[in-house]
Amino acid sequence: MDIKRILVATSLSLAIVVGFDYFVPQHAKKDAETQTAGQVQGKQPQADGKVSALPVAAPGGAPANGPAVPNGPAGRIAIEGPDATGSFSLRGARFDNLVLTHYFETLDKNSPLVRLLETDEGPQPSFVELGWQAPSGSTIRLPDANTDWSSDDKTLSPDHPVSMQWDNGQGLIFRIQIKLDRRYLFAITQSVENKAGGPVSLTPYQRVERDYKPLETGGMIVQEGPLSVMNDRLDEESYKTMRKGAGKPDNTAWSADGVGGWAGITDKYWLTAIIPDQKAAVTVRYRYVPNAKEGSYIVDTLSSQPIQIAPGSNVATTSMIFAGAKEVNLLDQYTDDLHIPYFYKAVDFGWFAFLTRPMFHVLHWLYSHVGNFGIALLILTLIIKLILYPLATKSFASMARMRTLAPRIQAIREHNKGDQLAQNQQIMALYKEEGVNPAGGCLPLLVQAPVAFCLYKVLNITIEMRHAPFYGWIRDLSAPDPTTIFNLFGLLPFNPSFMPEMLHIGIWPILFGFTIWLMQRQSMVSMDPAQQKIMQFMPVIYTIFLGRISAGIIIYYTWNNVLSYGQQKLIQSQIDRAQKKGGKAVSKS
Repeated sequence: MDIKRILVATSLSLAIVVGFDYFVPQHAKKDAETQTAGQVQGKQPQADGKVSALPVAAPGGAPANGPAVPNGPAGRIAIEGPDATGSFSLRGARFDNLVLTHYFETLDKNSPLVRLLETDEGPQPSFVELGWQAPSGSTIRLPDANTDWSSDDKTLSPDHPVSMQWDNGQGLIFRIQIKLDRRYLFAITQSVENKAGGPVSLTPYQRVERDYKPLETGGMIVQEGPLSVMNDRLDEESYKTMRKGAGKPDNTAWSADGVGGWAGITDKYWLTAIIPDQKAAVTVRYRYVPNAKEGSYIVDTLSSQPIQIAPGSNVATTSMIFAGAKEVNLLDQYTDDLHIPYFYKAVDFGWFAFLTRPMFHVLHWLYSHVGNFGIALLILTLIIKLILYPLATKSFASMARMRTLAPRIQAIREHNKGDQLAQNQQIMALYKEEGVNPAGGCLPLLVQAPVAFCLYKVLNITIEMRHAPFYGWIRDLSAPDPTTIFNLFGLLPFNPSFMPEMLHIGIWPILFGFTIWLMQRQSMVSMDPAQQKIMQFMPVIYTIFLGRISAGIIIYYTWNNVLSYGQQKLIQSQIDRAQKKGGKAVSKS
């Protein structure tokens, strides 16, 4: 392909994705990747065969018409896992304190760990809650946010499960057993023992909640917000969609019924999900409850059919909670081993998943062997170029043949001025006579655009690139190039932070702009003066437009341009040698 068409292909590929990063910055001043589920006390669903609204909390945190808030601090049980630590509260049996031990918020030496769940006292209160609800009008006392559970255990770990119980004083004993695997999965067994004189009907529920306004940083290229799989169908919505539920019945923006499945709230790299009993019929809802703070974003699941507990019997239900990093191989493992339907879809591979997933696995395999994500990316880009090389050669040959026919085509147009039909007929006859396909040079453009988009997608969703260093000044491939032209890339003792962020152009974006200039330099020779003036601004426009995207992505684009330029030179030299030997410069297509 000639340089001009390479530029067209590059422009098409970038146009698909660049707007997302430009208009929705990937890196807000506060790292929103650590935002997770929120918390509001005293909210519990009501069950009467329907899914009902959450009762409004009374002043002081107690539910309206509910028990008073207990005095004194709540007891807590420590969580000590290899990949997750924290604690959960015995008051309300809430998971509201969890950090990921292998992920830091920033690259600073004293950076805190990524916090996925946070108590009410924190700036981003969030929690996961599970419990029971009774039919409307029932007088059964149920555990709620103010219930103090009892337990003899002090620590939850992979080798030490935790059990706790609560007696409602009416003949019902509620028990919870919690197990933790060595990653991010909690297995929950809830049971109710009925020592009362009559049968009891109860419905289990689970809820993920965030009591703050999440900051979306991934743009349209990455899913952030509520998501679920119900009836083997993935549904992804935005926080904006959740807010539309305010004022609707039960403040519900979206709901679905099915069997099993899972639901939760996701960030770019993190996921908090609730996984009900896979044999139970459940309803999933995305809800938004306005309050005096920033509102509550809620994703909950509720069994569609109450569980009947006969006198003298003990009934149990199982569920799971996932709170951790969206590592693709781990989610694949949970999907296969625990039969969680399409759990791997928590990673947003997009419409081209049939290309994006294999591309990710190849990239991950390369990374595991070379030990540097940037080098793995360069190798993958080279592999893609080699795979597409035969197609590029055929396309360039077709376009080279088209260039040799240009004088004859121009003569046909001059000879048939004013007769468009005759022009088209004679030109098509010429193409047929010479065995040239005028669309033959466009096929690589149609292939290159989705391939570039898929690789761009992989780089945006791959947690391995987060905080992964390259070489030199690039300490984080998921962040923009930290250098800036305003202080000569760190050579001058000048802090230009007051300048507009989009103008902070680093070394790699400038190298990218140089490759654009290098690619268009030869094509401008055959352009008319008006086209040349327009093309002169392209390197500058691209450099500014892409200057603040992730360094890993800008390195990919730069390397891809270098390979494209070298590929064009190689193909051109092959055609020139063939012409000198008297061979044809094209393969008929």
